[in-house]
Amino acid sequence: MTFPKVSGAPVPARRAHEFVVHGVTLRDDFAWLRAENWREVLDDPDRLPVDIRAHLEAENAHSAQALANTTNFRKTLVAEMRARIKEDDSSVPAPDGPFAYFRQFREGGEHPSFCRRPRDGGETVILLDGDKLGEGHSYFSFGAVEHSPDHALLAWGCDTEGSESYTIRVRDLATGEDRADSVTRSAGDVVWTKNARAFFYVELDDNHRPVRVKRHVLGSEESADTIVYEEPEPGWFVNLDRTLSGRFATIAISDHETSEVHLLDLDDPDASPRLVAARESEIRYGVEHHQDTHHAERLIILTNADGAEDFKIVEAPVDATCRENWRDLVPHRGGTMILSATPFARHLVRLEREDARPRIVIREWASGEEHAIAFDEEAYSLFVAGGYEFDTNDVRFGYSSMTTPSETWDYDMATRERILRKRQEVPSGHDPAHYVTRRIFARAGDGEMVPISLLHRRDALESGPAPCLLYGYGSYGMAMPAGFRTNILSLVDRGFVYAIAHVRGGTEKGWRWYTDGKREKKVNTFTDFLACGEALIAEGFTKRGAIVAHGGSAGGMLMGAVANMDPGMFAGIVADVPFVDVLNTMLDGELPLTPPEWPEWGNPGASPADFETIRAYSPYDNVTVQAYPPILALAGLTDPRVTYWEAAKWVAKLRATMTGGGPVLLHLNMDAGHGGASGRFKQLEEIALVYAFALTCVGKFEGA
Repeated sequence: MTFPKVSGAPVPARRAHEFVVHGVTLRDDFAWLRAENWREVLDDPDRLPVDIRAHLEAENAHSAQALANTTNFRKTLVAEMRARIKEDDSSVPAPDGPFAYFRQFREGGEHPSFCRRPRDGGETVILLDGDKLGEGHSYFSFGAVEHSPDHALLAWGCDTEGSESYTIRVRDLATGEDRADSVTRSAGDVVWTKNARAFFYVELDDNHRPVRVKRHVLGSEESADTIVYEEPEPGWFVNLDRTLSGRFATIAISDHETSEVHLLDLDDPDASPRLVAARESEIRYGVEHHQDTHHAERLIILTNADGAEDFKIVEAPVDATCRENWRDLVPHRGGTMILSATPFARHLVRLEREDARPRIVIREWASGEEHAIAFDEEAYSLFVAGGYEFDTNDVRFGYSSMTTPSETWDYDMATRERILRKRQEVPSGHDPAHYVTRRIFARAGDGEMVPISLLHRRDALESGPAPCLLYGYGSYGMAMPAGFRTNILSLVDRGFVYAIAHVRGGTEKGWRWYTDGKREKKVNTFTDFLACGEALIAEGFTKRGAIVAHGGSAGGMLMGAVANMDPGMFAGIVADVPFVDVLNTMLDGELPLTPPEWPEWGNPGASPADFETIRAYSPYDNVTVQAYPPILALAGLTDPRVTYWEAAKWVAKLRATMTGGGPVLLHLNMDAGHGGASGRFKQLEEIALVYAFALTCVGKFEGA
């Protein structure tokens, strides 16, 4: 390790703050770093209290000083990663009626432009110029961009603070100018009525939660918008989507265990929402619509009802949608998790995953015959692109592996012909033959086999174990795809093994894999990650003290937990927007995500058992008098998901408690939120910071 000795790490004041929960007195000397006016700060970062801003700026200055010797190298990394990006890139046009819609980047551009051209080819028209719209903003990100059914208008949203609060505007595509219509404080979702005279959107409440669906009639003031649906329960989030058939808008209300869907008839501009099936505890379902060639209608529903732990697909009549009328189309098969169900006019497409490997299955409606689209690599990533059109035989999907650049394919579901539409270009060059991708398994303490996806250069292990970047997440049932990432090659080409630990808390091995890593079983996520590290050591890929652990958000909580549990395993730890102050956050019911998160983590304010469970692993509450490896925490000031003060408090407590090791550094983006810097090249600067830190941790910075 070659971190320079830097003095003067910020030492925030200790301001005694005590409170009692279930008879236990909790003390948090750094609680003052939570701005009381955090709601105002999300909308206007300049409202941050002066003393908090001074401390955060001191943290940034200290990190800059500690990593100053990597400044020129980081520029090299940025140039290297940028050279792998096709700068004038574009997506494959998606047909819809007379046009095909796509995104494109210009050379040197940070933000995408949204474009269209005639369906069968012709002149490209830029509908939204992201670079032009982003001018003058330190942060700029698009939300939904949806053209109207008549192709005359475009509803588009943008966020200029990083707080995920979007302003929606309407562009007249004949003139290229925005109309007077606009709505603010939107979650970003937009669905048009079929007559294109109005659109629906989701509004955020004062606590930054998406809670109500509103209808905006073109030409009217935002103040006149009608509330179509409002969710009274603070623990439920509202999302808005459109069925592929275009028949309905779906209002999906959910927490992390239960869901409920309402339908809006898009043929009726004044429609009221119609309930599909009333919410039942721990029953989840999602809805699509199918209309066959004889105009018979039904709902296609993906659900875990009736004990279908890994989900099944059912159908129900459009006019009789309650649970009693659901009939199985694709029965439940334990261990094979159905991820999505997309009904087209003549085919049903489902994406499913078994033992961490995804596949696409096509069913012909008329015959019931099924076939799968097969792939050969040990580990890969796969997704289905919904597109705009319902009455088609073509389905588009994306494929990549850790060695194979992303590919976009069109597949004729009737003829089974597969057409490659695009293969990701790597301008600086990429030869998959120089790399090895593998899938191995680690045995957890309770005997479970935890998948690990690996990437390394073919010659990386010739001289023995290599340094390793071990990535993990393991929450909310999210599976980590083993896809192609050009940026990681900057570490792999310098001798790193890159590994993804598919720990419990995700759904790589089905829904049970998720439930075995949540609530009272959350510790499995952490011990699985450590087991993956041990397996990589035992099989000669790396060695103890040569692993740099990396995780973000809930994966940042994982980083904090394993740092407390076995700091000696790691050469360093990178925690992006880390959810490390779990107990205090779950006790704070005013924060945007806290009530909806109680089903995931438990409600420590209401349940003494949940309180003790979370208190036992919450990284901030379990910082120990011991040596810690070097730690880099990254956060965003306007992050509504994991607030900036979680990382700031954690770093302060680590420095105040640890007996040696380090350094412990905080890099806080004062102009961004949960996703970090906006702009595809600005993002590279943050990635380069992480990679330079990782290389320094394992002593490979010199000569890198």
